[in-house]
Amino acid sequence: MKEKKRVVIKVGTAVLTQNNELALERLTNLVDFIAKLKNDKKYEVILVSSGAVGAGNTKLQLDKTQIANRQALAAIGQPLLMKHYKKRFREHDIKCAQMLFIENDFDSRKRTKNAQNVMEILLSNNIVPIINENDVIANDELLFGDNDQLAAHVAYYFNADLLAILSDIDGYYDKNPRVEMDAKMQKIVTNIEDNELHMVHTPNSEFATGGIVTKLKAAHFLMNRNIPMYLSSGFDLTNAYDFLYNENHSSGTLFISK
Repeated sequence: MKEKKRVVIKVGTAVLTQNNELALERLTNLVDFIAKLKNDKKYEVILVSSGAVGAGNTKLQLDKTQIANRQALAAIGQPLLMKHYKKRFREHDIKCAQMLFIENDFDSRKRTKNAQNVMEILLSNNIVPIINENDVIANDELLFGDNDQLAAHVAYYFNADLLAILSDIDGYYDKNPRVEMDAKMQKIVTNIEDNELHMVHTPNSEFATGGIVTKLKAAHFLMNRNIPMYLSSGFDLTNAYDFLYNENHSSGTLFISK
């Protein structure tokens, strides 16, 4: 039986990039948060990090509507992203590792088992696995995939107790909070209607492939497997600290099966 809680933390492109630059202050805050969870609360943490294409774009500007260009930017950006993560984690005396997946990896029992074996070795040695989609070879995933779905699969296949998505939205509202002034956050969601899963995608970053719909799909996937998902802001980690570190649900949305 696991002694530590295992949490998957997913951070989106909109959080990690700003004005065609890596948002290094937010990346540092994220690393500090993960280190505190690991060291003080004794969590096992798996990080699912977007941002490779956005990071690549800081070094080379290409037409991102072309799939091959986006793949090239991902190839440039992924090691750049890892360089910054490794530098920040090193300040906490924490090592990190990179794991890249495509959707098909979870369709293969053999590849999934191999990945699970590696994951257990990394976590048992106090290493933070940093996961991203393998954008360089995943044509369809760049068009239609997103790391919310990837993070949900990671949480399920790697036996996590919780998925926490840190995004540019601070929770799930009954109406669009950017349009409706009287929109109210839903702190706890126990059911997602089918029509909510088929709303039009509304990504807010030119590099992002997500939006609230992909987060609802991730939550729906996990709720059907009795794994809770928490959605909160990645710009201001106050509520995430409160929920994960202090175990106090002051804000953000918790998706949990009845």
